[in-house]
Amino acid sequence: MKKVILFFAIAISTVAIAQVPKKEATLTAAKPEMQAAKPAQSLKPAPAVKWSETVHDFGDISQGTPVTHKFTFVNNTKDIVIITNVKPSCGCTAANFTKTPIKPGDTAFVEAKYDARAAGAFNKSIGVQFGEDFQQVSLAIKGKVEAAAAN
Repeated sequence: MKKVILFFAIAISTVAIAQVPKKEATLTAAKPEMQAAKPAQSLKPAPAVKWSETVHDFGDISQGTPVTHKFTFVNNTKDIVIITNVKPSCGCTAANFTKTPIKPGDTAFVEAKYDARAAGAFNKSIGVQFGEDFQQVSLAIKGKVEAAAAN
């Protein structure tokens, strides 16, 4: 009987310890990536830089042939702008971008590379962030991957 009581005592203490809430401040301080992102309505509009284009159509491309396009913009604001993050919408698209501060009047770029492995139409986006307090700018690439001829 003592063993049964001891078993229940251990089980109840284990459950009680597991129910102790952790301090939220400790969690967010330890892992900043777990902090909630700011709602879009509280963000400032992205800097009004002048993009050469925001959508690029590759047209028909051959399967297995990666394609690249460089989106450019001119900083026509009175402030220095910095691209802080560029995020493609999926793993089939990679991006590169100007990583140095862009002075007023200077030109910068965001380059998108699409890996054309799968046949069919595609329409991908690339999010460009100019700092954590600004809304994201969306660039797009599209086209159609023609299936490779069977051997």
